Amino acid sequence: MTLHVRIDNDACLAHGDCAVVAPDVFVVDDVAKVIADAPDDVLLAAAQACPSVAIVLTDAETGEQVYP
Repeated sequence: MTLHVRIDNDACLAHGDCAVVAPDVFVVDDVAKVIADAPDDVLLAAAQACPSVAIVLTDAETGEQVYP
């Protein structure tokens, strides 16, 4: 499966946990921003680390939401 990552800007509180888990994928200012792609396991780990549950992962092929 290939995951597509999106930040829910309304939910993001800029904790920065995603950037700690995947610094090559996320940068955090006022909110997190996706700056690169990564393997699915890295994206899932970053999403699970987000205390605001602001990282939304969808299956790129089907569009089905995988997380949260």
